[in-house]
Amino acid sequence: MTAVALPLVVVLLVLTRVLGGEDDTAGDQADDVVADVGGTPAPGRAELPPLPVEVPPVTPEADAACPALMGALPLELAGEPSRPVQSASPYAYAWGEPPVVLVCGVERPAALEPTSPLIKVNGVDWLVDTSDPDSIVWTAVDRPVYVRVTVSADTDSAPVTALGPVLDGTLPVQPVDAGG
Repeated sequence: MTAVALPLVVVLLVLTRVLGGEDDTAGDQADDVVADVGGTPAPGRAELPPLPVEVPPVTPEADAACPALMGALPLELAGEPSRPVQSASPYAYAWGEPPVVLVCGVERPAALEPTSPLIKVNGVDWLVDTSDPDSIVWTAVDRPVYVRVTVSADTDSAPVTALGPVLDGTLPVQPVDAGG
């Protein structure tokens, strides 16, 4: 065989295997196979009961900034599916059990001072409050509105790490108003 004929024979063999030859029994088997085109169902809200979430009154600043954030929140966060919430504001969202709760447009944290240590995670400056033994409260303090994320005390930073790019992409960075 010549150098050109060998690759041509290989291509023909591959095509015969992929497309099938003249053997009708292979065609009959292919007709009996049903393709599974359903795939994985799209994630939705978990079958968890609605979570009551206390929220502050909605401000004009929240009405201006929060809809973009709320529309970009993922249906799944750090492996936990979203769940329904009951609140007096459209700017509350939750995932999983124990819940991770996000509220957009909260009041300025009282603990935010010029000397407050902030933790930057994925481009967002967070004030972390560990004063409650049952929960950790992360508040994004470098956006046009404050965004609070509350997690159980045994939850690591995975939720705020995952939320960082979402906040960064929907709420513009601004200097931290640490008072003083």
